Amino acid sequence: MTTMKSTFWRFSYTVLTTFCLLGLTGASAVDGKNQDVELRIGIVQRFGENPQVQLQLEPTSGDRLQLKFTAGNQQKTLVTQNPVKLETVMEPLAKPELAEVVVLGTYRTFETAEYSAEYWRSQGIEVEIAQPERWQVWAKRDVYNTPLLRRLLFQGVQAAGKDMAYIDTKILPKVPRVSWLVNGNRYSPNDLEITTNKSLIRVKSGEKLENNRLYPGRLTLQPNAYRTYTLVNEVPLESYLRGVVPHEIGTTAPTAAVEAQAILARTYALRNLRRFVTDNYQLCADTHCQVYYGWSGTAARTDQAIAATKGMVLTYNNQLVDALYSSTTGGVTAYFSDVWNGEDRPYLRPVVDTATNFWDLSQKSLADESNFRKFIHSREGFNESAWNTFRWNRETPIADINQLLQRFLKIKNSPYAKFNTVEAMSVVKRSKSGRILQLAVKTDIGVFTLEKDEIRSAFAAPRSTLFYIEALNKGTADLWGYAFIGGGLGHGVGLSQTGAQNLAKLGWSNSQILQFYYPGTQVKSLSKEIKFEN
Repeated sequence: MTTMKSTFWRFSYTVLTTFCLLGLTGASAVDGKNQDVELRIGIVQRFGENPQVQLQLEPTSGDRLQLKFTAGNQQKTLVTQNPVKLETVMEPLAKPELAEVVVLGTYRTFETAEYSAEYWRSQGIEVEIAQPERWQVWAKRDVYNTPLLRRLLFQGVQAAGKDMAYIDTKILPKVPRVSWLVNGNRYSPNDLEITTNKSLIRVKSGEKLENNRLYPGRLTLQPNAYRTYTLVNEVPLESYLRGVVPHEIGTTAPTAAVEAQAILARTYALRNLRRFVTDNYQLCADTHCQVYYGWSGTAARTDQAIAATKGMVLTYNNQLVDALYSSTTGGVTAYFSDVWNGEDRPYLRPVVDTATNFWDLSQKSLADESNFRKFIHSREGFNESAWNTFRWNRETPIADINQLLQRFLKIKNSPYAKFNTVEAMSVVKRSKSGRILQLAVKTDIGVFTLEKDEIRSAFAAPRSTLFYIEALNKGTADLWGYAFIGGGLGHGVGLSQTGAQNLAKLGWSNSQILQFYYPGTQVKSLSKEIKFEN
């Protein structure tokens, strides 16, 4: 497996060329043969962060684990039919180690971090995208590799008025060290490859090994950028989908909706292989990518949908689309730029989420506050009307708003994190799809503005950015808090998983559903003509 270059993603290449550059075994995915594309999924991303968390690897019945690693200068292989428990201990260093990076920004999503990274590159600064917890843009460590270079860069960034940047400095007297016991001997390498004859490995994780999942393919345990370890599942694409589709849309959804989800999940995976270049894998296993639980929870209905759509992806002008989707749109989908910074995609635009459109956005734009409130109080006739996430009303005391907002601003290194209380909030600007683009917050130390998707990070109440707020006094003279009144769950860009189910019940096919949510697109089988674009 080779590491892709960051500059690679600035260009469009054919799928075949992309697979080769990524070091995948997937040329066959575009020439119709049986061999499948292999993905690298980080299923446990920061093992060792909490030394109480353990991992236990087990073969299936009648099989054995094969453990390959380097000890000294020698390659070793151990074979066992018994479970192997991986543990971490904090190992003292002979000399304290400096761990330091220049953090140029902290973000809720990869999309926002990627846009920021492109900005810094345009300024001549080499950067990398990391995810120690939230997404961050770092000055590239192998370029700014001395304290002096990092401080010179930081001074220049500060002089340019970028006050959210900071130097994250840690002095590490000890670091996590992984070890395990086999046949009475303890081993502690930095890299470990785990395979079985049946290509099935059970992974138990947690403080009490309470999480229990079965993974196809093979596993590698490898160091990451955060002085911890990542457990990576190397898995064929179609096998990966078996662990995604049932957890993204469920096992009882109508067939056409499940097939649409399978096509999107395949497209999303192939388009987003660049997310974890810094840590030498490609995708994660949670909602920052797609939920992936291995083969725990697979079902015949979702397997059939994956098989029926094998190799099928969603395209626009022969390019893989940015296959974004969410749980519930709240009745209208959004532009890409309603949620993140960056160029809009022509196929990601507001679509009223109804089988028969009864709201004309060109005549009644949801950027208008009065139109928006009428829309958000409409409940009947939408694809999502029957779902409890379609409309919601959440009341939050001002003390909770203060606490959540202070924590959010502290993570972003904002000077406004030192405020004592919120005095007022108001929506400054909405998009045509009704999403909040700017929310002004007045505090005792000044006014600042939250933008787009960061609004969901700043508060617990809104499940999307499709909402309005009302100040609440609760019969007193003072501000008690705010009501968040809105609709939808998630970013609202692209397909609605709940809406797709209603369209499938009405008899729509998978291609009709996808073309409804992504206008102008086509479902195609992977071929050499289909290009990646980013």
